[in-house]
Amino acid sequence: MENLSFLLDIALILLTAKVFGIIARKLHAPEVVGEIIAGLLIGPAILGIVGPSDFISKMAEIGVIMLMFEAGLSTDMKKLKATGLKATAIACAGVFVPIFMGTVLFMCFYGFGPIGSEQFIKGLFIGTIMAATSVSITVAALKELGKLSSTVGTTIVSAAIIDDVIVIVVLTFVLSAKGSGSSVWITMLKALMFFAIAIITGFIVYKVFEWLDARYEHTRRIPIAALVYCIIMAYLAEKYFGIADITGAYVAGVVLCNLHDVKYVERKVDVSSYMVFAPIFFAGIGLKVSFENLNTTFLLFSVAFVLVALIAKIIGCGTVAKLCRFNWNDSLKIGIGMMTRGEVALITAQKGLNAGLITPDYFTAVILMILVSSILAPVLLKILYKPKASP
Repeated sequence: MENLSFLLDIALILLTAKVFGIIARKLHAPEVVGEIIAGLLIGPAILGIVGPSDFISKMAEIGVIMLMFEAGLSTDMKKLKATGLKATAIACAGVFVPIFMGTVLFMCFYGFGPIGSEQFIKGLFIGTIMAATSVSITVAALKELGKLSSTVGTTIVSAAIIDDVIVIVVLTFVLSAKGSGSSVWITMLKALMFFAIAIITGFIVYKVFEWLDARYEHTRRIPIAALVYCIIMAYLAEKYFGIADITGAYVAGVVLCNLHDVKYVERKVDVSSYMVFAPIFFAGIGLKVSFENLNTTFLLFSVAFVLVALIAKIIGCGTVAKLCRFNWNDSLKIGIGMMTRGEVALITAQKGLNAGLITPDYFTAVILMILVSSILAPVLLKILYKPKASP
């Protein structure tokens, strides 16, 4: 009889991920944190009940593609246009300051290398992990405080969306430089070709979906067709343009984000993602964590990684916000609001692991960064928004 042990592995992953996800939510932490901890618990790092396998990796890959597709679908183009240059400037600083500080941090611990060397690319990748922003925790905190629709709230949300787009593009360049050994110019040319083709074909695809949407409103054939388009874009991006499949998935989502039925499509895609593929992806991160090579240097690096990641966002985003004529208090709110990390940081780290840029040990630092930033940001925002006592 064929070995069906993978079914038990999947069942255990889904069960523990859900239980720990609920516990995390009860403790006001992101649900994904609980799912990662579930993977740590049942994986080789602690109990060793379930180990990483090729099947789980493929399921996790589908999970990450669906997550990025959902991120693209939820992009609010009107909000992006409304905040304009300020949000773009803040997002750019929120990406490039952490990339610079992260690269320097890595090379301070593990040695400096010339630009273009493998050591430099690894440092650049560590900085790219730091650059990713997850605004979901900040959105929840601002919503609770009644400040989500304020100028600061809108700026944070828009800057976070632009931040993630820039990070995905940077990630594409870093992975291409590592994978192909080709020059930066060839990598950039491939990326530009992909985006040019995606824009041209995207216009046609959007018109087709618009026609389908009008003819078959709220029918399951539209989400199915949308998911097929997402998977094809993910495949073409990596297979023929040498860029990350998540880039293709994200672009597919952005192409369809203005559909009349986009919320319906997003809900239907989210059902499969939330129930099966996303928990396997996040728990799979925990399964890949290893403490075998843990030493004093790496512990110090992990602590420094978290501190630099938090400070870099506050300095980068806060300083540019001040230059954009926000007052000091609002600039600090924007910097703190942009420092939360989550899914995109995990996705970025996973891609680096697959490409051989990092080892599983580094997930310890990434998970620590997500935990600390997810707890600190809401607390600090609540303090900054606390009304001053009347004399």
